[in-house]
Amino acid sequence: MTQIDTVLYTGKTRVVGGREGFAKSTDGRLDVKLSPPGSTGAGTNPEQMLAAGWSACFIGAMGKAAAKLKTRLPAETAVDAEVDLGMAGEAYLLRARLNVSLPGIERAVAEEIANLAHQTCPYSKALKSNIDVTITVI
Repeated sequence: MTQIDTVLYTGKTRVVGGREGFAKSTDGRLDVKLSPPGSTGAGTNPEQMLAAGWSACFIGAMGKAAAKLKTRLPAETAVDAEVDLGMAGEAYLLRARLNVSLPGIERAVAEEIANLAHQTCPYSKALKSNIDVTITVI
């Protein structure tokens, strides 16, 4: 495992009540109610938050990859993330799909950008060997 030399940022949160509670960051910028997936509760769930955080990070990584390839990401760059919570026997597991939209970029270049981003995005690196991940340029 690669060790961090320099910490760039530390996100700090406190969750009370698990999937039926709330999550707050220490700086007050995040303050959300939590609800179990598929429930009628008013809050979000960890799978949605993972999908949102990973997508935002992945777009940042695509920006770095595009710059390396001497191109720019279009303003309409988007990632539609799907994070599944499932079971295998008695074990809970996650599975994810990132559907990448890079309008106006040639498909081969878009796929290379997405591929490079998946190799460098910290979320991707943390998850790609631990859960089933599919990256698709749409």
